[in-house]
Amino acid sequence: MIVLSGGTGTPKLLVGLKQIVDPGRLTVVVNTAEDVWASGNLISPDVDTVLYTLAGLADESKWWGIRGDTFHTHDRLKKMGLIELLTLGDIDRATHIFRSELIRNGASLSEATAALAGALGIEQAVIPMSDDPVSTMIATPDGEMHFQEYWVGLKGVPVIRSIRLDGIERARPSAGFVEALSMEDTVLIGPSNPVTSIGPILALPGVRKMMEEKYVVAVSPLAGDKPFSGPAARFMQAVGVTADDRGVSELLGHVDLFVVSPESSYQGECLRMDTLMKTGADSKSLAKRIIGRMPCSLE
Repeated sequence: MIVLSGGTGTPKLLVGLKQIVDPGRLTVVVNTAEDVWASGNLISPDVDTVLYTLAGLADESKWWGIRGDTFHTHDRLKKMGLIELLTLGDIDRATHIFRSELIRNGASLSEATAALAGALGIEQAVIPMSDDPVSTMIATPDGEMHFQEYWVGLKGVPVIRSIRLDGIERARPSAGFVEALSMEDTVLIGPSNPVTSIGPILALPGVRKMMEEKYVVAVSPLAGDKPFSGPAARFMQAVGVTADDRGVSELLGHVDLFVVSPESSYQGECLRMDTLMKTGADSKSLAKRIIGRMPCSLE
């Protein structure tokens, strides 16, 4: 099974999936359109959250970074006058250095990600959506800016005029992603932002076409008509769809089984489940119910 993931929402579901799906049967393809170079290193936030989740290291109170990490380097840089866009933990920073050194020495992002997964003892396959750079750019009244500058630097305050994926026309799905799609029959679209997390993955040339032949399950990132967290509703409105499950369905396209919350206003064919994952037990329960509706056993 392939899971399409961003950095929020879907990692919560991965907590449950990794407990019930054989590691060799679970491939996670991760959004990289929020990647950014900072302090000399490539930060791949969504990839890192997935890695930390599968390794049992994620700070589940924030769903970014490593549990119990310290911020001495970040704080020291700030005192010296260097303001980092992202708050990077000390152990987390080692991940970025590891990745960036490999890339500076000729490795692809896929190769660096595989090396990181191996170093963290992760058995599941974690694959970046592309080895080519793609950036989510947000147009505001004050100009266009990278997603991280908008969401982290400006706290998502400015009005969104439009959203575009810089580099998507030149980008290609990573070789690992293409191979997984050629081998797997089932794709699970996790409950991540449908515009900025799942959207870039689906926008890669040829991906939607390849997925037409797969059994696709999608879990909505909304509870009723509100996102569990993050700016999903505002981004959905910015790209011209309603901020509800009908809008999610329009953005995702081909889906065989659409999982929504019990209170959703969605009127189309769907499966209603409690998708609010407050605990690891909740995640495991939801994962079991979703796997139970799939056409093949994954345990």
